[in-house]
Amino acid sequence: MDINFFSGTVTFICCVFAAAAILTRRSNSKSKSKSVPTNGGDNSRNCACGSGGGVSSEMVEKVSVTVAAGEKQTGASMMEQLVPEITTHALSYLDYPSLCRLSMTNSLMRKAANDDNAWKALYHKDFTLEQDSMTPINGWKAYYAATRAIMNVNAEFFKIIKERSLPAMERFWLNADYVKCFHASGEYFTGYNAVMGSWQLAFNWEQNVDFEIRDVRARVMTDAAWVTMKAYLNMGSGNVTNVFEFHNGRWYMVHHHCSVMLIHGGAGQQVVQG
Repeated sequence: MDINFFSGTVTFICCVFAAAAILTRRSNSKSKSKSVPTNGGDNSRNCACGSGGGVSSEMVEKVSVTVAAGEKQTGASMMEQLVPEITTHALSYLDYPSLCRLSMTNSLMRKAANDDNAWKALYHKDFTLEQDSMTPINGWKAYYAATRAIMNVNAEFFKIIKERSLPAMERFWLNADYVKCFHASGEYFTGYNAVMGSWQLAFNWEQNVDFEIRDVRARVMTDAAWVTMKAYLNMGSGNVTNVFEFHNGRWYMVHHHCSVMLIHGGAGQQVVQG
């Protein structure tokens, strides 16, 4: 979404609300002092939302003058006068890159784009509603960034499987004796060397398979995170859980569990070796 267009739209909304409020006050004050001609009793002609569907140039000029006068008197921009709920709702239509770019336009937009409610709405739109009741320690913006990071790490895991790269898999896992891997075959391995040996066998024996990952859900803590998902391909489907720990500035996998989903009461087949 074009940021200039969005900024202009928000400003226009501000102008309309401010102008409507001022014109309403003027109309009320005039009605108290004298009656206003109705132009033959057709009140709809005096309303910008009437059946004509258009806004006269005179009305636009009045709005511009009113807005300018209002800003001059209050010393505040229309964005600052906008109801916070409206700002949050408007920002909810932006995606992650657009919201980040908006925050770099000026100080006012940066304040609006850093609003915690805006990032909470974006999190729910991009990820899940499951964590609606939680309150992230560092705010929703930081939690959104952490969740996005772990999602990217999780996607890298499946990229390694498709490429069948053992060196990449070795770098991906934490080198510790407590790491565990449960393959869809039912076999499980514990300890770094045993887990790497299992992946070496999987890459050597299996043919290349193409699979699709859906329903990805993540929960991120300070130094740990887990991701649940479903894996699908022609020969079957499975439930997958990946657990990560944060060490030395990056995420490492410490636990992987893949189990076959039962379909129509019968056992499925192995989806992803792991």
